Amino acid sequence: MNDKLTYFNSIAHKQVEYRKRRSYYWDSITKYCDYYIHPDLSVLEIGCGTGDLLAKLRAADKTGVDFSPEMIEIAKTQYPNIDFEVMDACELKLNRKFDFIIISNLIGFLDDVQLCFEQLHKVAHDQTKIIVTYYSYVWYPLISFAEWIRIKRKAPEQNWMSRMDIKNLLYLAGFETYKENRQTLLPFRIPIFSYLINVIISRLPLINYLALNQYVMAKKTPISKAEPTKSVSVVIPARNESGNIEQALLRMPKFGSHLEIIFVEGNSTDDTWKTIQDIKKRYQDQFDIKILQQPQKGKADAVRAGYDIATGDVLMILDADLTVPPETLPKFYEALVEGKGDFINGCRLIYPMEKKAMRPLNVFGNKFFSIAFTWLLEQPIKDTLCGTKVMYREDYLRLLKNQSYFGNFDPFGDFDLIFGAYKLNLKIIDLPIRYAERTYGSTNISRFKHGLILLKMCLFALKKIKFWN
Repeated sequence: MNDKLTYFNSIAHKQVEYRKRRSYYWDSITKYCDYYIHPDLSVLEIGCGTGDLLAKLRAADKTGVDFSPEMIEIAKTQYPNIDFEVMDACELKLNRKFDFIIISNLIGFLDDVQLCFEQLHKVAHDQTKIIVTYYSYVWYPLISFAEWIRIKRKAPEQNWMSRMDIKNLLYLAGFETYKENRQTLLPFRIPIFSYLINVIISRLPLINYLALNQYVMAKKTPISKAEPTKSVSVVIPARNESGNIEQALLRMPKFGSHLEIIFVEGNSTDDTWKTIQDIKKRYQDQFDIKILQQPQKGKADAVRAGYDIATGDVLMILDADLTVPPETLPKFYEALVEGKGDFINGCRLIYPMEKKAMRPLNVFGNKFFSIAFTWLLEQPIKDTLCGTKVMYREDYLRLLKNQSYFGNFDPFGDFDLIFGAYKLNLKIIDLPIRYAERTYGSTNISRFKHGLILLKMCLFALKKIKFWN
């Protein structure tokens, strides 16, 4: 450790200039981290060096620690508006928790990586997201050669770990990995060529495994809580669903500390709105019911209108056709409040469906979008179009603040929420449900017309998620 401290102290006065000369490589790491950073997040970087990565992040509340006094002195001089402290990564002494923790190209120099990860519990709350970046092991020969011919500065001997090694050490330290990524095939700038190689080619399946930089996202391993006590708002969009309204209410289990049910009627041609008004009067002493008519058209608008008046800690969507049984909603609630995921997505494609629950072409379409979205979102997602999606209200409000990134492009709302959850770096979990056959009315979905809209949204997301820089 003393040899490493001596080394980093000795290169500190050259570090700023060294990074500037290799800014293309370092900026690629910074841009990736910043993609998930939002202004209202508190960020800690462990092994911050001279603070250059931290300084370029959009967060207003930033802290950096490094074990080299020389590095920290330069960081303080360069960026006086950021908090910097001299501190060993394996002995953290900060008296606060952070929303986002970055460990960039540090773990190779640590004597005990697991101990470093265990220290994160001191500075991480239950929703903290951790990003670990490190070289891919397949680049070891090239990096050694670059050091030998002196186009890269020679560093002390490092730990060379695969992503599986990093994931295993995080698991042993009490954290679980929920997303992984790999980027950059060409770590220096050649006009046009670098963009083509790094932004397009390096992100394609299979080729992606050869990329230089690997990123692992993690959060605390969830611990079951015996009596979750979060309040819940269930939003039920309803268009031409008059015959389902009362059953949606009567089949609703009691869960959470308080249950609020919000019916949103949407341009029905039957008597759905009158039925909703009658049901509210009839059951107002038994349930906390709110009702409204959506201001515009489409399910997405109905959900947003319902969420605007929701007061619960947890927000849920239940389609009024009841093809997702209301009785399953406590499972979604428990998965969220027990920390098993930050965004719980219903999945209809595991259990056998009732005979007429989904037409064969719809099944094929859902499976196609499953493959596409698993690649896009860098975490498994089997069913993008299930109507039931659950998240914390505070995360939804953050999603709204960042909605301009994707824009108001989704008439259904499913992709709007999924893409927003990805941009917030939320852990997305599929929760299998038994998909039931509709007993009243007919579907509002057009297979071909809406299928083309969904495909268009996938292509739009491809640009915004995979090829954004």
